[in-house]
Amino acid sequence: MSWGRAAIVAAALAGSLPAGAVEVTVSASLVTQFGDSQVDQPAGSLIFRGGIALVSQDDTFGGLSSLTMTGPDQQALFVSDRGNFVSGRLAYDDAGRLFGFIGTRVEPIRNSKGDVLPRQYARDAESVDTIYRDGVAVAVRVGFEHLTRVADFTLTDALPGGPAREVTIPDWLSDLRTNETLESLCVAPAASPIAGSTLLLAEEALDADGNHRGWLLGQNDKGPIGYQDSPVVSPTDCAFLPNGDLLVLERGVSMLNFVMNLRLVPAAEVRPGNVMAGELLLSATGGTIDNMESLAVHTAPDGELRILIGSDNNFNDWQRTLLLEFAFPD
Repeated sequence: MSWGRAAIVAAALAGSLPAGAVEVTVSASLVTQFGDSQVDQPAGSLIFRGGIALVSQDDTFGGLSSLTMTGPDQQALFVSDRGNFVSGRLAYDDAGRLFGFIGTRVEPIRNSKGDVLPRQYARDAESVDTIYRDGVAVAVRVGFEHLTRVADFTLTDALPGGPAREVTIPDWLSDLRTNETLESLCVAPAASPIAGSTLLLAEEALDADGNHRGWLLGQNDKGPIGYQDSPVVSPTDCAFLPNGDLLVLERGVSMLNFVMNLRLVPAAEVRPGNVMAGELLLSATGGTIDNMESLAVHTAPDGELRILIGSDNNFNDWQRTLLLEFAFPD
């Protein structure tokens, strides 16, 4: 893997920080190759647009499990395995290349009483997406493993905070109490046939036919949904495209190497009672990737629709925090 150099110093955010929040310095090294693909070359059915590897000396930074965009100027938000919100801005150069993550802030996620989550069993945040009203980002919705649940948090100036507002999920899902439960959560956009509904996908909870169990939370579009199982990998995050098509990121381990797939499910297939089977867009294994868990879709400063795929280093020195970017061919 080829690495460029870029050192990014965290910018101070305006105003005082909430209790428990800290600003951290994050350095970024450029990633200019994905498998056999250089920047701007085809990778599977997509185009590789480059990426970054993130490092911080602050031990609160890491374990990034899911990613969403929360505001203008490329404001982004991760959730982490240790129950933190990690916010900042994606930095781009004049050529439209991602080169850093700046203004980074780490803040504890809080429970419904406004208190910091009391123990690790309750802190394992694995999925996040943004809720919009009239085109404005107003909250983020977070999915947790171990103590399996879903909760909303208010956005203020693109930053989440305050007490959790618990969201009702089906008993079969909340009764699961492992680290292989709710890995994927995404909110359908306005163009989707199920606009406003939230898709939940379980990592290892399978139905009688061996498909991953899921659920749609919505007013008119509510009920069970399935996702076809694939060898080695399981769904680990999801994101809707603006037209309502669904992207699903799959992750697994084979022969001691991480494996990653990205699949596309047509919008019409995302409906209650259906078993979704996605078209493979991208696949990778070995040193070109790591423990890929995060997936988000956004518009880059040059106006191009981009797909962001990130890795969770599990706070291990031998793993990396990667953020790779792809686009659809013209």
